[in-house]
Amino acid sequence: MDLTKLQRVVIDALEDVKAQDIRVYDTTKLTDLFDRVIIATGSSNRQTRSLAMSVKEEVNAKGGEVISVEGLETGEWVLVDCGDIVVHILQPALRAYYQLEGMWGAKPVRVKLAADKGLVKASESEDDEA
Repeated sequence: MDLTKLQRVVIDALEDVKAQDIRVYDTTKLTDLFDRVIIATGSSNRQTRSLAMSVKEEVNAKGGEVISVEGLETGEWVLVDCGDIVVHILQPALRAYYQLEGMWGAKPVRVKLAADKGLVKASESEDDEA
């Protein structure tokens, strides 16, 4: 799956479970291990776990590969490794404390969220009439 499609699938999966403050960063100049970092906030352990499982299920359903999911035990900070994209899902206190944006946020990627008018989710077809 190409990077743009994978990025859209991950964002849609996060939005489906009501992730807050989704940020996407281009890390191609910082590391060779992955091309994007996506950071999102979940309001509880239960929501962070659900967000991670939503990402995993949607990426797999669309033909992508999830290499690993870490942190489901506590649900305070869950990391989903999708190869070219690493997703960090944190509770608000941990996100404020660790400030991952300071580490990875040198080059933000502008993305439209599904709440923006006219955007079709990757999980939907433009031809769908519902």
